[in-house]
Amino acid sequence: MKLQAGSLACTVLLTMVMSLCNAQQITGVWKGRISSKKVELKLIKSGDSLVGTSYYYDSRNNYRRYTIKGYFDPSTNNVIWWDDQLIENKSSGRSNASENALLSVADFNCPGEDEMRLDGTTSLRDDKEIARNPVNLLKVGSPVFPDEWDFVIDNYTSGTNDPYFIDSINRLRSTPAIREEELVVAVPIGIDMPNNPAPVVTAPDPKPALPDPADNTVAAKAPGNLESKFTSRKKVLQNVIPVTGKMIELRFYDNGIIDGDSIAIFFNGALLHENIRLALEPFVIQLPTNELQDDNELVMVAQNLGTIPPNTSMMVVEMGNKTYEARLYANENSSALVRFVKNAPGNSSR
Repeated sequence: MKLQAGSLACTVLLTMVMSLCNAQQITGVWKGRISSKKVELKLIKSGDSLVGTSYYYDSRNNYRRYTIKGYFDPSTNNVIWWDDQLIENKSSGRSNASENALLSVADFNCPGEDEMRLDGTTSLRDDKEIARNPVNLLKVGSPVFPDEWDFVIDNYTSGTNDPYFIDSINRLRSTPAIREEELVVAVPIGIDMPNNPAPVVTAPDPKPALPDPADNTVAAKAPGNLESKFTSRKKVLQNVIPVTGKMIELRFYDNGIIDGDSIAIFFNGALLHENIRLALEPFVIQLPTNELQDDNELVMVAQNLGTIPPNTSMMVVEMGNKTYEARLYANENSSALVRFVKNAPGNSSR
Protein backbone atom coordinates (compact mmCIF):
# COMPACT_ATOMS: atom_id res chain seq x y z
CA MET A 1 0.00 0.00 0.00
CA LYS A 2 2.84 2.38 0.86
CA LEU A 3 4.45 1.60 -2.49
CA GLN A 4 1.18 2.33 -4.32
CA ALA A 5 0.71 5.59 -2.41
CA GLY A 6 4.26 6.63 -3.24
CA SER A 7 3.77 5.75 -6.89
CA LEU A 8 0.53 7.77 -7.00
CA ALA A 9 2.24 10.77 -5.40
CA CYS A 10 5.06 10.59 -7.96
CA THR A 11 2.52 10.42 -10.79
CA VAL A 12 0.63 13.46 -9.50
CA LEU A 13 3.89 15.39 -9.03
CA LEU A 14 5.08 14.48 -12.53
CA THR A 15 1.73 15.59 -13.99
CA MET A 16 1.98 18.93 -12.20
CA VAL A 17 5.56 19.44 -13.38
CA MET A 18 4.63 18.59 -16.98
CA SER A 19 1.63 20.94 -16.84
CA LEU A 20 3.80 23.81 -15.59
CA CYS A 21 6.42 23.00 -18.22
CA ASN A 22 3.84 23.15 -21.03
CA ALA A 23 2.42 26.40 -19.65
CA GLN A 24 5.90 27.89 -19.39
CA GLN A 25 6.71 26.92 -22.99
CA ILE A 26 3.61 28.50 -24.54
CA THR A 27 3.82 31.55 -22.24
CA GLY A 28 6.11 34.20 -23.68
CA VAL A 29 6.81 36.64 -26.49
CA TRP A 30 6.27 35.50 -30.08
CA LYS A 31 7.37 37.46 -33.14
CA GLY A 32 7.03 37.00 -36.87
CA ARG A 33 4.46 37.58 -39.57
CA ILE A 34 0.83 36.91 -40.20
CA SER A 35 0.60 37.20 -43.97
CA SER A 36 2.69 40.31 -44.73
CA LYS A 37 2.03 41.98 -41.38
CA LYS A 38 4.71 42.14 -38.69
CA VAL A 39 3.34 40.80 -35.41
CA GLU A 40 4.40 40.64 -31.79
CA LEU A 41 2.27 38.34 -29.68
CA LYS A 42 2.38 37.90 -25.91
CA LEU A 43 0.69 34.71 -24.72
CA ILE A 44 0.09 33.87 -21.07
CA LYS A 45 -1.49 30.58 -20.03
CA SER A 46 -4.04 31.00 -17.24
CA GLY A 47 -5.82 27.81 -16.23
CA ASP A 48 -7.28 26.29 -19.39
CA SER A 49 -7.20 29.58 -21.28
CA LEU A 50 -4.77 31.99 -22.90
CA VAL A 51 -4.74 35.76 -22.41
CA GLY A 52 -2.33 38.47 -23.49
CA THR A 53 -1.92 41.04 -26.23
CA SER A 54 -1.08 41.37 -29.93
CA TYR A 55 0.72 44.15 -31.79
CA TYR A 56 0.46 44.58 -35.58
CA TYR A 57 3.14 47.08 -36.51
CA ASP A 58 5.30 48.83 -39.06
CA SER A 59 7.51 50.46 -36.42
CA ARG A 60 7.59 51.18 -32.70
CA ASN A 61 5.47 54.27 -33.30
CA ASN A 62 3.11 52.84 -35.89
CA TYR A 63 0.97 49.95 -34.64
CA ARG A 64 -2.42 48.63 -33.55
CA ARG A 65 -2.76 46.74 -30.29
CA TYR A 66 -5.46 44.27 -29.20
CA THR A 67 -6.21 42.26 -26.11
CA ILE A 68 -6.39 38.57 -26.97
CA LYS A 69 -8.16 35.45 -25.75
CA GLY A 70 -7.45 31.85 -26.61
CA TYR A 71 -6.85 28.22 -25.70
CA PHE A 72 -3.89 25.84 -25.67
CA ASP A 73 -4.31 22.05 -25.71
CA PRO A 74 -1.03 20.45 -24.53
CA SER A 75 -2.21 17.00 -25.63
CA THR A 76 -2.31 18.08 -29.29
CA ASN A 77 -0.15 21.25 -29.14
CA ASN A 78 -3.05 23.04 -30.79
CA VAL A 79 -3.15 26.81 -30.11
CA ILE A 80 -6.13 29.08 -30.84
CA TRP A 81 -6.17 32.81 -30.17
CA TRP A 82 -8.10 35.81 -31.41
CA ASP A 83 -8.02 39.60 -31.18
CA ASP A 84 -10.68 40.63 -28.68
CA GLN A 85 -10.63 44.39 -28.02
CA LEU A 86 -8.71 47.12 -29.84
CA ILE A 87 -7.00 49.06 -27.02
CA GLU A 88 -4.41 51.16 -28.90
CA ASN A 89 -4.43 52.51 -32.43
CA LYS A 90 -1.29 54.39 -33.40
CA SER A 91 -1.26 53.39 -37.05
CA SER A 92 -1.11 55.88 -39.89
CA GLY A 93 -3.40 55.89 -42.90
CA ARG A 94 -0.84 54.03 -45.02
CA SER A 95 0.11 51.58 -42.30
CA ASN A 96 0.39 47.87 -43.02
CA ALA A 97 -0.73 47.14 -39.45
CA SER A 98 -3.83 44.97 -39.32
CA GLU A 99 -7.04 46.98 -39.61
CA ASN A 100 -9.27 44.03 -38.75
CA ALA A 101 -9.41 41.70 -35.77
CA LEU A 102 -8.00 38.26 -36.64
CA LEU A 103 -8.36 34.69 -35.39
CA SER A 104 -5.40 32.32 -35.65
CA VAL A 105 -5.03 28.56 -35.30
CA ALA A 106 -1.50 27.20 -35.03
CA ASP A 107 0.59 24.17 -34.16
CA PHE A 108 3.05 24.67 -31.31
CA ASN A 109 6.25 22.88 -32.37
CA CYS A 110 9.95 22.71 -31.51
CA PRO A 111 11.96 21.95 -34.68
CA GLY A 112 15.29 22.67 -32.96
CA GLU A 113 16.75 22.40 -29.48
CA ASP A 114 16.37 26.12 -28.76
CA GLU A 115 13.61 26.93 -31.25
CA MET A 116 9.88 27.14 -30.57
CA ARG A 117 7.39 28.01 -33.30
CA LEU A 118 3.71 28.66 -33.93
CA ASP A 119 2.76 27.71 -37.50
CA GLY A 120 -0.77 27.73 -38.86
CA THR A 121 -3.39 29.91 -40.53
CA THR A 122 -5.40 33.02 -39.78
CA SER A 123 -8.67 34.56 -40.94
CA LEU A 124 -10.84 37.51 -40.06
CA ARG A 125 -12.19 37.00 -36.56
CA ASP A 126 -15.81 37.48 -37.65
CA ASP A 127 -15.63 35.57 -40.95
CA LYS A 128 -13.59 32.41 -41.41
CA GLU A 129 -13.70 32.68 -45.21
CA ILE A 130 -11.96 36.07 -45.47
CA ALA A 131 -8.23 36.89 -45.29
CA ARG A 132 -7.03 33.33 -44.86
CA ASN A 133 -3.25 33.62 -44.60
CA PRO A 134 -0.30 31.77 -43.05
CA VAL A 135 0.89 32.34 -39.48
CA ASN A 136 4.62 31.98 -38.76
CA LEU A 137 5.82 33.06 -35.32
CA LEU A 138 9.02 32.37 -33.39
CA LYS A 139 9.39 32.54 -29.60
CA VAL A 140 11.90 35.25 -28.62
CA GLY A 141 13.49 36.45 -25.42
CA SER A 142 12.66 40.15 -25.45
CA PRO A 143 9.79 42.28 -26.80
CA VAL A 144 9.72 45.24 -29.16
CA PHE A 145 6.82 46.74 -27.16
CA PRO A 146 7.23 46.85 -23.36
CA ASP A 147 3.94 46.58 -21.46
CA GLU A 148 2.25 45.24 -18.33
CA TRP A 149 2.59 41.59 -19.44
CA ASP A 150 6.41 41.57 -19.37
CA PHE A 151 6.54 41.22 -15.58
CA VAL A 152 4.13 38.26 -15.73
CA ILE A 153 6.17 36.52 -18.44
CA ASP A 154 9.55 37.14 -16.76
CA ASN A 155 8.33 35.80 -13.40
CA TYR A 156 5.92 33.12 -14.60
CA THR A 157 7.60 30.27 -12.72
CA SER A 158 8.08 32.41 -9.60
CA GLY A 159 4.46 33.16 -8.75
CA THR A 160 2.91 35.26 -11.51
CA ASN A 161 1.34 32.13 -13.03
CA ASP A 162 -1.45 32.44 -10.44
CA PRO A 163 -4.75 32.80 -12.41
CA TYR A 164 -6.06 35.45 -9.98
CA PHE A 165 -2.96 37.58 -10.50
CA ILE A 166 -3.12 37.14 -14.28
CA ASP A 167 -6.81 38.07 -14.27
CA SER A 168 -6.07 41.26 -12.32
CA ILE A 169 -3.50 42.29 -14.95
CA ASN A 170 -5.87 41.38 -17.77
CA ARG A 171 -8.63 43.59 -16.36
CA LEU A 172 -6.31 46.62 -16.48
CA ARG A 173 -6.47 46.74 -20.29
CA SER A 174 -9.64 44.82 -21.16
CA THR A 175 -12.38 47.44 -21.10
CA PRO A 176 -14.63 46.30 -23.95
CA ALA A 177 -15.76 48.75 -26.59
CA ILE A 178 -19.54 49.13 -26.69
CA ARG A 179 -20.92 48.16 -30.08
CA GLU A 180 -23.57 50.56 -31.29
CA GLU A 181 -25.99 47.77 -32.11
CA GLU A 182 -25.73 46.37 -28.57
CA LEU A 183 -26.70 49.60 -26.83
CA VAL A 184 -30.00 49.52 -24.99
CA VAL A 185 -30.97 53.08 -24.14
CA ALA A 186 -33.08 53.53 -21.04
CA VAL A 187 -35.48 56.43 -21.58
CA PRO A 188 -36.22 58.19 -18.27
CA ILE A 189 -39.81 59.02 -17.48
CA GLY A 190 -39.84 62.75 -16.81
CA ILE A 191 -42.50 64.61 -14.85
CA ASP A 192 -43.36 67.98 -16.33
CA MET A 193 -44.05 70.73 -13.80
CA PRO A 194 -45.56 73.53 -15.91
CA ASN A 195 -46.39 76.95 -14.50
CA ASN A 196 -49.71 77.01 -16.32
CA PRO A 197 -52.96 76.56 -14.38
CA ALA A 198 -54.01 72.99 -13.85
CA PRO A 199 -56.06 71.67 -16.77
CA VAL A 200 -59.73 70.86 -16.39
CA VAL A 201 -60.14 67.20 -15.56
CA THR A 202 -62.57 65.34 -17.78
CA ALA A 203 -63.72 61.77 -17.65
CA PRO A 204 -61.40 59.52 -19.64
CA ASP A 205 -62.55 57.67 -22.68
CA PRO A 206 -63.19 53.97 -22.19
CA LYS A 207 -59.91 52.03 -22.31
CA PRO A 208 -59.47 49.72 -25.26
CA ALA A 209 -59.18 46.03 -24.51
CA LEU A 210 -55.60 44.98 -23.75
CA PRO A 211 -53.99 42.76 -26.36
CA ASP A 212 -52.82 39.30 -25.51
CA PRO A 213 -49.35 39.43 -23.86
CA ALA A 214 -47.92 37.45 -26.74
CA ASP A 215 -48.71 40.40 -29.00
CA ASN A 216 -46.24 42.59 -27.07
CA THR A 217 -43.25 40.79 -28.47
CA VAL A 218 -41.07 42.82 -30.78
CA ALA A 219 -40.65 41.26 -34.18
CA ALA A 220 -37.13 41.59 -35.56
CA LYS A 221 -37.14 44.27 -38.27
CA ALA A 222 -35.37 42.58 -41.12
CA PRO A 223 -36.04 41.12 -44.54
CA GLY A 224 -38.93 38.70 -44.45
CA ASN A 225 -37.47 35.23 -44.84
CA LEU A 226 -35.00 33.65 -42.45
CA GLU A 227 -32.19 33.17 -44.98
CA SER A 228 -32.30 36.90 -45.78
CA LYS A 229 -31.97 37.72 -42.10
CA PHE A 230 -28.98 35.39 -41.88
CA THR A 231 -27.17 36.92 -44.85
CA SER A 232 -28.04 40.60 -44.34
CA ARG A 233 -27.24 41.01 -40.65
CA LYS A 234 -23.74 41.64 -39.38
CA LYS A 235 -22.21 38.64 -37.61
CA VAL A 236 -20.47 39.54 -34.35
CA LEU A 237 -18.10 37.05 -32.72
CA GLN A 238 -19.10 36.11 -29.17
CA ASN A 239 -16.72 33.22 -28.46
CA VAL A 240 -14.33 30.68 -29.99
CA ILE A 241 -14.45 27.09 -28.72
CA PRO A 242 -11.88 24.34 -29.42
CA VAL A 243 -13.37 21.04 -30.57
CA THR A 244 -12.53 17.89 -28.60
CA GLY A 245 -14.24 14.56 -28.00
CA LYS A 246 -16.72 12.75 -30.21
CA MET A 247 -19.91 14.72 -29.59
CA ILE A 248 -20.85 18.36 -29.01
CA GLU A 249 -23.96 19.05 -26.96
CA LEU A 250 -25.35 22.58 -27.22
CA ARG A 251 -27.90 23.81 -24.68
CA PHE A 252 -29.69 27.13 -25.25
CA TYR A 253 -31.40 29.03 -22.41
CA ASP A 254 -32.89 32.49 -22.06
CA ASN A 255 -30.20 34.66 -20.47
CA GLY A 256 -32.59 37.00 -18.66
CA ILE A 257 -36.29 37.43 -18.06
CA ILE A 258 -38.39 34.93 -20.00
CA ASP A 259 -39.98 37.34 -22.46
CA GLY A 260 -40.75 35.36 -25.59
CA ASP A 261 -37.36 35.43 -27.35
CA SER A 262 -37.11 33.04 -30.27
CA ILE A 263 -34.06 32.22 -32.35
CA ALA A 264 -32.83 30.29 -35.36
CA ILE A 265 -29.50 28.44 -35.45
CA PHE A 266 -27.37 28.22 -38.59
CA PHE A 267 -24.29 25.99 -38.74
CA ASN A 268 -21.75 26.51 -41.52
CA GLY A 269 -24.34 28.47 -43.48
CA ALA A 270 -27.10 25.85 -43.29
CA LEU A 271 -30.25 26.22 -41.19
CA LEU A 272 -30.07 23.79 -38.28
CA HIS A 273 -33.18 24.74 -36.25
CA GLU A 274 -35.67 27.59 -36.25
CA ASN A 275 -38.40 28.97 -33.98
CA ILE A 276 -36.49 27.97 -30.85
CA ARG A 277 -38.32 29.58 -27.91
CA LEU A 278 -35.80 30.43 -25.19
CA ALA A 279 -36.83 29.42 -21.68
CA LEU A 280 -35.51 28.10 -18.37
CA GLU A 281 -35.47 24.58 -19.79
CA PRO A 282 -32.76 24.18 -22.44
CA PHE A 283 -33.23 23.50 -26.11
CA VAL A 284 -30.64 20.79 -26.86
CA ILE A 285 -28.72 20.17 -30.09
CA GLN A 286 -26.13 17.41 -30.54
CA LEU A 287 -23.44 17.40 -33.23
CA PRO A 288 -20.96 14.56 -33.91
CA THR A 289 -17.47 16.05 -34.17
CA ASN A 290 -16.35 13.69 -36.95
CA GLU A 291 -18.74 15.49 -39.30
CA LEU A 292 -17.30 18.94 -38.59
CA GLN A 293 -14.87 20.96 -40.67
CA ASP A 294 -11.60 22.24 -39.22
CA ASP A 295 -13.23 25.64 -38.69
CA ASN A 296 -16.99 25.91 -38.14
CA GLU A 297 -19.38 28.81 -37.67
CA LEU A 298 -22.53 28.72 -35.55
CA VAL A 299 -24.76 31.77 -35.99
CA MET A 300 -27.72 32.66 -33.77
CA VAL A 301 -30.30 34.77 -35.63
CA ALA A 302 -33.01 36.65 -33.73
CA GLN A 303 -36.44 35.70 -35.08
CA ASN A 304 -38.37 37.39 -32.28
CA LEU A 305 -36.83 39.87 -29.83
CA GLY A 306 -39.39 39.26 -27.10
CA THR A 307 -40.84 42.07 -25.02
CA ILE A 308 -37.39 43.24 -23.86
CA PRO A 309 -34.91 43.58 -26.76
CA PRO A 310 -32.22 42.60 -27.59
CA ASN A 311 -32.38 38.84 -27.90
CA THR A 312 -30.10 37.25 -25.29
CA SER A 313 -29.25 33.58 -24.90
CA MET A 314 -26.96 31.52 -22.72
CA MET A 315 -25.32 28.70 -24.69
CA VAL A 316 -23.71 25.92 -22.64
CA VAL A 317 -21.40 23.61 -24.60
CA GLU A 318 -20.49 20.11 -23.36
CA MET A 319 -17.67 18.18 -25.08
CA GLY A 320 -16.25 15.17 -23.27
CA ASN A 321 -15.07 16.47 -19.89
CA LYS A 322 -15.04 20.12 -21.03
CA THR A 323 -17.76 22.71 -20.45
CA TYR A 324 -17.90 26.15 -22.06
CA GLU A 325 -20.39 29.00 -21.76
CA ALA A 326 -21.18 31.76 -24.23
CA ARG A 327 -23.58 34.66 -23.75
CA LEU A 328 -25.09 35.44 -27.12
CA TYR A 329 -26.67 38.73 -28.23
CA ALA A 330 -28.68 39.35 -31.39
CA ASN A 331 -31.11 41.95 -32.70
CA GLU A 332 -32.48 43.24 -36.02
CA ASN A 333 -29.03 44.48 -37.05
CA SER A 334 -26.63 41.76 -35.92
CA SER A 335 -26.40 38.04 -35.22
CA ALA A 336 -24.26 36.19 -32.68
CA LEU A 337 -21.32 34.19 -34.04
CA VAL A 338 -19.47 31.35 -32.30
CA ARG A 339 -16.61 29.53 -34.00
CA PHE A 340 -15.82 25.88 -33.27
CA VAL A 341 -12.22 25.16 -34.27
CA LYS A 342 -10.55 21.76 -34.61
CA ASN A 343 -6.84 21.09 -35.09
CA ALA A 344 -4.35 23.40 -36.71
CA PRO A 345 -3.51 22.56 -40.34
CA GLY A 346 -1.23 19.53 -40.46
CA ASN A 347 -2.02 18.66 -36.83
CA SER A 348 -5.08 16.45 -37.26
CA SER A 349 -3.25 13.18 -36.74
CA ARG A 350 -2.19 13.93 -33.18
